[in-house]
Amino acid sequence: MIATLAPRALAATSAILLLSSHALAAPEGWSTLLSPAELADLLEADAAGAIRVIQVSGGDAYIPRAVSAPYAQWRGPAENPGALPELAQLRAVVQRVGIEADTPVVVVHGGANPTDFGTAARVYWTLKSLGVEDLAILNGGVAAWREAGLQTSDEPVTAESSDWAPTLSETWRVTSAELQAIIDAGDVANLVDARPPGFFEGLLWHDAAASPGTLPGSGNLTYEIWFEDGRFVGPERARRIAEQTGQTDAPLTVSFCNTGHWAAINWFALSELAGVENTRLYAESMVEWSRTGAPMMNQPSRLGFYWMQIRNWFAGLWT
Repeated sequence: MIATLAPRALAATSAILLLSSHALAAPEGWSTLLSPAELADLLEADAAGAIRVIQVSGGDAYIPRAVSAPYAQWRGPAENPGALPELAQLRAVVQRVGIEADTPVVVVHGGANPTDFGTAARVYWTLKSLGVEDLAILNGGVAAWREAGLQTSDEPVTAESSDWAPTLSETWRVTSAELQAIIDAGDVANLVDARPPGFFEGLLWHDAAASPGTLPGSGNLTYEIWFEDGRFVGPERARRIAEQTGQTDAPLTVSFCNTGHWAAINWFALSELAGVENTRLYAESMVEWSRTGAPMMNQPSRLGFYWMQIRNWFAGLWT
């Protein structure tokens, strides 16, 4: 049932409201993936303002109590977008939006399309790696919130800043060097390419990558598989998809894509919903890997690569 926001909750949409940084444990009804109705109920019951809502994309409209935390602030430079920013930068962001380790945090994206879910999934992964204990994503984002008839605001709110200084855990991450060791060791990990098939097959590549191709020994599981009727599947369905596609048996699963964006969607589905243990994200993904000189699979010949460049140049010229 969709809650009707009381005047107190409606007032919380004011851009001048200061949200407290003092938080409690995750409230009753909390789950990793929240529907608009579930989140509306949680916010209505949260008289203390313990829940922090951070909106990372879709900034034309904001849900109640949303603090703006644009996706670019959680990403690396243009030449390597999947790289993690310096820890000092991440600390500054979480402090500005008033997050502490025990703050229940809901990450909200715009909901424009399935790929936009990656903004929320990547920030969720980053916050989990920083030590935030209770995290959730709003399924369908702002678009679903508005479709449910719930109110939005033209402006975000301002949060009371925190002084939390998190450290970064490597529990859910692999680096390029670690991945090289994993590949050298042979059949010890499930390497999952989250990109659409054209990228996996070496027919397409990211502008910042040195060349097309994929990781040796990897398989393709496109991020789009986790969406049905425009919404992310729930835990039971995610587990069934993981089992049916052979994602549950490896001692280590590594999700990657071009820049760790689509890969974060697969990581979220496998790790947080399907319960596949030891699922990790290769944050820098193929943009960084392609520059290391390490072997790649599905890499076209030099002649084929140049032909693809010429073809893509003409396609861009004529469209």
